[in-house]
Amino acid sequence: MSGPPVPTARPPLSARAPGKCILFGEHAVVHGRPELLLAVDLYTQVLASPSTAMALDDDPAAPREHPYLRRALEDLWPPGAPPLDWRTVSQLPKAAGLGSSAAFCAAVVTALLAARGGAERSEVAERSFEVERGAQGVGSPGDTSASVAGGLVSVNGRSGALLWELTDGDQRWRVRRVPDPGWVWVVAYSGVPRNTAATVRAVSRRLAEPDGPGLLARFEEVALAGIEAILAEDRDGVGRRMSENQALLREVGVSSARLEELLDAVAPVATGAKLTGAGAGGSIVALPRPGREVEAMKRLRRVGAQAFVVRAAPFGASLVLPKAP
Repeated sequence: MSGPPVPTARPPLSARAPGKCILFGEHAVVHGRPELLLAVDLYTQVLASPSTAMALDDDPAAPREHPYLRRALEDLWPPGAPPLDWRTVSQLPKAAGLGSSAAFCAAVVTALLAARGGAERSEVAERSFEVERGAQGVGSPGDTSASVAGGLVSVNGRSGALLWELTDGDQRWRVRRVPDPGWVWVVAYSGVPRNTAATVRAVSRRLAEPDGPGLLARFEEVALAGIEAILAEDRDGVGRRMSENQALLREVGVSSARLEELLDAVAPVATGAKLTGAGAGGSIVALPRPGREVEAMKRLRRVGAQAFVVRAAPFGASLVLPKAP
């Protein structure tokens, strides 16, 4: 199940969406290969209120200059529609590879579609991808689909119920639900911001070299095996595949000394660990051994990382409805 539709709501209204980490297949997914993502229980929330002028967190220039909000308004808020004052709060560090932009896009799109009359979740996923892709110029729908769906999702995997299918020119991505084994994970931001668009383009150039097809085939093999290990609730198998995926990411040049420092710090208490997202900065994700989750977080914090113990987000992008009296 992808979750209930977004209902109709009038501003003021609030929406939130979870961030994500990528367990297998980043970069290769841009070229149509499989990816597995975990929506994490760290959220971005937006509040849209009627106003005399558009603004984002007291900045009247942001609706023109903020790439994601500008694109969302261009796509979904007709000229002449009443202006909205936007407020945001987020548990996700920015430019960290943990889906802060995807969560923002999914939350804003959810709010705008609710104000326009509601929408099926497949439309929320499609529109969120269009906004993020339009702002960044590159990428796949994995991040925004995870933010919209919550839980575990695969892109171009072979197992699980189909949630939606998205296209961009000749490229097609099928997004499926993957059952959550209920494990506890640790994600950690290195403190080094990453540039998704620049890194994706650099890896695409690397994969265009003569050994590129072979590398893509290995990314696909590891991702499919990792998905099957998740389905079998095989922690050791997932850990091995995470290590194999990290070796491939080193080979395409997106790891770094700082990321390797974090991986070394968590290795004694983790079944597996790897960078997550575009790389060249950003974050790592680790699967700690049972009972060692807090120790894993502390080890990462001791080397200066911003670390979080997380689980799969139980829901994706949705309105935050007022509690009944």
